[in-house]
Amino acid sequence: MTAMDRKLYIDGAWRDAAAGETLIIRDPATGDVVGSSALAGPADVDLAVAAATRAAPGWAALHADARAGILHRAAGLIEQRIEAIAELLTREQGKPIPDSRKEIAFGVEVIRYYAEEGRRLGGTLRPASRADIRNIVTTAPVGVVAGIVPWNYPVDLYCWKVAPVLAAGSVLVAKPPHETPLAIGLVVACFAEAGLPPGVLNDIPGTGPAVGAALAAHDGVRMITATASVPAGQSIMRAAAGNLKRLSLELGGQCPFVVLDDADPAEAAAAAARRSFSNMGQICIAVNRILVSAGIHDRFVEALMAEVRKIRLGHGILPGVQYGPVLDDAVRSRVQRHVDDAVRRGGRLLIGGRIPTGDDYDRGYFYEPALVDDVPDGALATTEETFGPLAAIRRVADDREAVAVANALPFGLAAYVYSGDLERAWNVAERIEAGAVGVNVNDTSELQAPFGGWKLSGIGRELGPEGIKAFREKKHIKMRVRDRLGMK
Repeated sequence: MTAMDRKLYIDGAWRDAAAGETLIIRDPATGDVVGSSALAGPADVDLAVAAATRAAPGWAALHADARAGILHRAAGLIEQRIEAIAELLTREQGKPIPDSRKEIAFGVEVIRYYAEEGRRLGGTLRPASRADIRNIVTTAPVGVVAGIVPWNYPVDLYCWKVAPVLAAGSVLVAKPPHETPLAIGLVVACFAEAGLPPGVLNDIPGTGPAVGAALAAHDGVRMITATASVPAGQSIMRAAAGNLKRLSLELGGQCPFVVLDDADPAEAAAAAARRSFSNMGQICIAVNRILVSAGIHDRFVEALMAEVRKIRLGHGILPGVQYGPVLDDAVRSRVQRHVDDAVRRGGRLLIGGRIPTGDDYDRGYFYEPALVDDVPDGALATTEETFGPLAAIRRVADDREAVAVANALPFGLAAYVYSGDLERAWNVAERIEAGAVGVNVNDTSELQAPFGGWKLSGIGRELGPEGIKAFREKKHIKMRVRDRLGMK
């Protein structure tokens, strides 16, 4: 594969950054150069917002069927090019090719879903206080939206932003992650080829302090939709207050995985291992804390260790590899710090927790998935989001303690409950403070259901009908209707 050099996409044209800055993108498995990207700055933000502002009235006026047609064509082009996009995504981000394909395929589903949801947007006729009054409640596009996308699932979460924004009749200035901007560049090219008018989608890779902050503070931006860390979300919220931007923020979590004593230990262990270490734990809904009922603890831990022993690391481009490197040394160092802290506080390192050596690993950011048992509540691994391949295990005496520990932190994105008794699991799930709870399933995302967090884990919801309504403003039209027929 030859290296890719991508530019900014503003007002329907590919261009260099105003300041001429670029960034080299390297393969986290090997350190090899994958490509380069233009790196946007505040001047590029101004150009992109101006282009979006010019395009907004025409896009809003376009019939929903026409908007849907463009989105469907873009989805078709992405699907046709899925292999090339997946290879590029794996080389810049590290996840194995099958996971990259799965990510892109779900992104295609999201685009198609919102293409149709855009056709279903309507209003209501509400009751009135007088016989000659009609109350029409309708919605209109919010206007210029800024979308901030993370590096862990860049193509998928890009689609979560662009599809509902455009289907709603709004326009988008997107800030892809500067760490992984290349595969998104191929996706943007598909939208352009599908016939998207200039200025409707502007794509400007850049850093959070330079581009994210400028978008959050820009008076020309009406709304921010972002997937980010809690500190980044708080910074966005403060900057957005200047012109009272609408916000949809999906932020970090510290997700508990509750194993009740009537669960199948093998089934629960397999689910926990995949949700803890898929994408090397670099997932906002990854398992951070495993809360295990004391009566099943030993059997569950034995089964979980057996699952983790099966994990083989490697370059994600190679056939059969299911687990790749982490993104960079910052991720690896954070995981090591959390492991060391847990052990120092009395936790027992059961498996992993070190950097592998050998020709297959020495040039990349590999780290052996770690399990630490008996981790105390005050440890970093049980209070912060590790965002890497570490699962901390804690015993709980009963269901009440499991719920109390699960709810003890100021986060509430997702949680998981495994039990052989659905009524019991239902009781626990209802009491967990989180935007989504998986019962005997280790994934809480579903295209037609809302996704988002409670407490510090965010504001607003993505996916489902809620995901498109966020980009429409409500409008009440109160109309007096005279009796033209003389009928009383």
